[in-house]
Amino acid sequence: MKFSGIVPPVITPFKDDGAVDYDGFAAMIEHLIGASVHGLVVGGTTGEYYAQTTAERVELMRFAREVINGRVPMIVGIGAIRTEDCIDFGLAAREHGADGILMPSPYYAVPTQLELINHALAVDRAVDLPIMLYNYPGRTGTTMQREFFERVGRSPNFAAVKESTGDINQLHMLAREFPHIELICGMDDQALEFFAWGATGWVCAGGNCLPAEHLALYQAVAVENDIVKGRRIMSALMPFMRILEQGGKLIQIVKHACELQGLPAGSVRKPLRPLFKDEKRELEMTLRTLKHAMARIEAGETPNESGREGVNVISLNA
Repeated sequence: MKFSGIVPPVITPFKDDGAVDYDGFAAMIEHLIGASVHGLVVGGTTGEYYAQTTAERVELMRFAREVINGRVPMIVGIGAIRTEDCIDFGLAAREHGADGILMPSPYYAVPTQLELINHALAVDRAVDLPIMLYNYPGRTGTTMQREFFERVGRSPNFAAVKESTGDINQLHMLAREFPHIELICGMDDQALEFFAWGATGWVCAGGNCLPAEHLALYQAVAVENDIVKGRRIMSALMPFMRILEQGGKLIQIVKHACELQGLPAGSVRKPLRPLFKDEKRELEMTLRTLKHAMARIEAGETPNESGREGVNVISLNA
């Protein structure tokens, strides 16, 4: 399959007692498909897979496939520490109709590049599905480096990489040296740069609560090749992107932003805790300003003399 477009990693709504809210999960899927996203990730970081039991993760795969019903591609995260567990999640994903899998480095283990290569190839051999690699050392402790991509890139199943190191040199290396591996934006505050370097898609946590705005940036830059319009949209989005990537509470921010949009989200699972009241107020201000700036762009209004959209930079104090 081709990994492309706006592909949100769906949040997992929870009830007050901490149980998975399957009705809320279905509502989130319908909301995103109705907004015309190009695909969905189930079991991603934003979905809090790490705080779920094995049974919950597998049931969410099954349930999501039933709700999606082939309307958009479903990519399933298989993150775990042991290679055997990653394979088991991958096989479950295949059994439940996944179109592809999202494969991060095993967290905490900190494998060498050779060990990481052997891990990835073992999963590939066992699962045999299209793979989007997930290069996120901030959460796994391991960076997928040139040596890794040179070896695994020989298998056609390694079709894409969600690049989340935040290192612009890593982005340049992947774009220039590995054009056969589709480049997917995994750093929200660098989305414009990713699309300028030929990224085919964006796995965006904020797409849960602001799908139209994320689609607008993709349309402007990746489809229409209008970098000027894309820069205006990114300028409007940037304060929100910064608190996502730099605020230290990505999942809490996305879930509260969903609640503000009238979407079911519920709280986060421990060890995470909900936002404080002042953080919620600052997020609400950021979103109001963002919406105002996007309305000006959609109305065709010109930016002010500075070229900015009049967006105030607001940060959440974690």
